[in-house]
Amino acid sequence: MNYLLDTHIFLWWDSEPDKLPQKILEQIQNPHNRCYLSLVTLWEITIKLQLGKLTLRQPLSVLVEEQQQNHIELLPLQPTHIFTLEQLPAHHKDPFDRLLIAQAIAEQLTVITVDSQFQSYLVPLLTSQR
Repeated sequence: MNYLLDTHIFLWWDSEPDKLPQKILEQIQNPHNRCYLSLVTLWEITIKLQLGKLTLRQPLSVLVEEQQQNHIELLPLQPTHIFTLEQLPAHHKDPFDRLLIAQAIAEQLTVITVDSQFQSYLVPLLTSQR
């Protein structure tokens, strides 16, 4: 299975894995699955760091490098993602989440999230109540 990690899932996976529902944790740890981290997520984290809304246990570059060693792959932003975004209904106002949804649709990925807003879109989800 191919998954796209939502921002909070990535942060929990790195620093607070006990916050992840067991079902999600098992899928991220499964070596047969491919897990992607969008560059959109890195952009969102950087903005939140600059605004003082988020702190990390280490620099973002180190965190990403460590997670790449854990087989988390980076997903760049492509024009097709923007074109897919253009077609999304405006159910959700968060631009980062909307870009993640567009990427998942365009790349045929399942989004791992606990954000109920994603359910408004026609995108495959792996979600679970904590």
